[in-house]
Amino acid sequence: MRAAIVDQPGSIRVGEVPDPTPGERDVVIKVGACGICGTDLHIADGHFPPTPYPIVPGHEFAGEIVEIGKNVPGGWQVGDRVAVDPSLFCGYCDPCRAGHGNLCANWGATGDTVDGAFAEYVKVPASTCYRLPDHLSWQEGALVEPVSCAVHGVRRIGVEAGEHFLVVGAGTMGLVMQMLLQRAGARVTVVDRNASRLPRAKDLGAHAVATDVSELDGERFDAAADCTGAAPAIEAAFDALRRGGRLLVFGVAPAEARVALSPFRIYNDEITVVGSMAVLHSYGAALDLVASGAIDTKALLTDALPLERFPDALDLMRSGAGLKVQVLPGATDA
Repeated sequence: MRAAIVDQPGSIRVGEVPDPTPGERDVVIKVGACGICGTDLHIADGHFPPTPYPIVPGHEFAGEIVEIGKNVPGGWQVGDRVAVDPSLFCGYCDPCRAGHGNLCANWGATGDTVDGAFAEYVKVPASTCYRLPDHLSWQEGALVEPVSCAVHGVRRIGVEAGEHFLVVGAGTMGLVMQMLLQRAGARVTVVDRNASRLPRAKDLGAHAVATDVSELDGERFDAAADCTGAAPAIEAAFDALRRGGRLLVFGVAPAEARVALSPFRIYNDEITVVGSMAVLHSYGAALDLVASGAIDTKALLTDALPLERFPDALDLMRSGAGLKVQVLPGATDA
């Protein structure tokens, strides 16, 4: 089959790899759509430590079951439409047994630590599959995974109706975060250096938008979510909090990145700083949100390229020209 392959950091190609074969409790999925996120860029550049090389990346995906392992439970059938939680938790380490599988000592994920869905076919544990309603397209199904990350992030930071949130970053994740916070009753201000993204945030209901936190006239916020992973953005979000405020570090930063936060303010103003790692018991809820229309998928889906143009898709993601860039393995260039 054809697949996108990162042989080593900086070396990316589309080529032939063996077809996947299901284990006893696995299914093989014909990929309908797979989205690119910041983690894929980190994998391509060698900045995501868990990733081994070579690897076929791709962890935001949906498709059709075409082969089933002989001991797969749950009534799955060939032809079933599914969206897939990429999480691969060991189940026996201390974090897993405490209910924190996303902090698994042996953490893995389809497309991050084992071959993923920038390919014609992908093998996954049947236990990670969720039935995709018929009214959702493959592209909408592939959005469930990023939404599930944001659902977990909102649970981590908490939100009460009437609170004023600052969201830094108006890419896909920032806009999903905005939609979820507004759905919970928060007022949301969105900041992004890319001014072309701000009208979309405003159309989705942002209270205010700006290209820099400094443009907000010293306004203080109940809570802030950084969706960029950029150290200066995290620092600016922290500085914009009022006393008793909360900061969510949601964007994926390089492992070696460092930020300068005032420990005196954390002590004196009782600032809470929390992180949010991937997906945790949030995928089903995210699928329900997408299926119900609570997430405006049309506002997020901007670019779809065939598998053979995977390197171009990465470049488009880096450029910031669109929002959610997806690869459609079954598509061809027009």
